[in-house]
Amino acid sequence: MTTPVCTSASDVARRPSPYAAYPSFASYVRARRPVLLRTARSLTANPSDAEDLLQTALTKTYVAWERIEDHRALDGYVRRALVNTRTSQWRKRRVDEFSCEELPEPEPAPSGADPAERQALHDAMWRAIMRLPDRQRAMVVLRYYEDLSEAQTAEVLDVSIGTVKSAVSRALGKLREDPELELIR
Repeated sequence: MTTPVCTSASDVARRPSPYAAYPSFASYVRARRPVLLRTARSLTANPSDAEDLLQTALTKTYVAWERIEDHRALDGYVRRALVNTRTSQWRKRRVDEFSCEELPEPEPAPSGADPAERQALHDAMWRAIMRLPDRQRAMVVLRYYEDLSEAQTAEVLDVSIGTVKSAVSRALGKLREDPELELIR
């Protein structure tokens, strides 16, 4: 038995609306969409991304619709879904490369600096960083290689700013005491 791939317009018209199970969800979305879209736009730089973000948050809300007891608090639920979804996207973000008309000139090497010595120092530094505990290594990389502020690093790792400060301080102390790095100095 084969299943038809194409459906006629009359078949589509007879299908129930995807919102038929929850008519109040459809009316909620119609009434609150502009306000929720403004919230989504404040979380993203691109209007298209804001619409996608809102759609994802509304999908999550629709799935949980039966479990939401207080429908007067729906805006808060959807806002939390927006923020959580955006945070997840931000954590999974990729770094975009942007083309430019001119290629930047490489910085000239200081006179007398041997490229082999610089590479040896670079390799020794990475080996020392890799010996740090995972959490300290992540904080050092985010702070000094990704050039994030203490607050941004804390936000990415979901820790307090004080935790970032103390962990980075301990990590730098370990790097200062690393015997492989002392030989290079």
